[in-house]
Amino acid sequence: MKQQIALAPALLAAAFAATPLATSAQEQKPANEQVVVPEVDRREVKLPRLASNDFAVGAFVGTYATENFGASWVAGVRLGYHITEDVFVEGAFGRSQVSDDAFRQVLPGGVFPSSRETLSYYNLSAGYNLLPGEVFIGRNRAKASAVYVIGGLGSTKFNEQTHQTINYGLGLRVYLGERSSLQVDMRDHVFSLDLLGKNQSTHNLELTGGFSYYF
Repeated sequence: MKQQIALAPALLAAAFAATPLATSAQEQKPANEQVVVPEVDRREVKLPRLASNDFAVGAFVGTYATENFGASWVAGVRLGYHITEDVFVEGAFGRSQVSDDAFRQVLPGGVFPSSRETLSYYNLSAGYNLLPGEVFIGRNRAKASAVYVIGGLGSTKFNEQTHQTINYGLGLRVYLGERSSLQVDMRDHVFSLDLLGKNQSTHNLELTGGFSYYF
């Protein structure tokens, strides 16, 4: 009787080893083995090269009010570079015609050798976008915009004299798309002038509108 009880575990082990369940467990595949093999070849994906559009070139036209000599038309060009989304630098060149007709009614011969003199300037300025936002055109259309402040140094040539100039002001830029924008710019050009017998600092206000292209 004792021998039968001792043989019982051995018989149970032999019977379990012979069952299909034990056989399938022994033949089980490793867990990390790939079960489904894809039949579709992987294609190479090329990432698109998006343009940064950091540079901007543009033209502007408007009015330039020379202190003591009235306002005249002004036109010029701009070249800018956007360092970050909000910080940018810009170089500008402008040209205007200044008249002394008001003085010729009082002073014989006027102030200038001729009735009209060319005023031209160039400057290098830095700007910062203060209020990025949107401008709505009608009810269902909006364009990205930015209000910015700007200021810098340059030079003004007027009546055969060259004057160091400080400019500062603000503007509004409205983006028409990824590569173009319209902008309105208001600035004060400050330089010393000696035409009326006294060297004085003059404030010359400029209001322009222009178009810029980004590349």
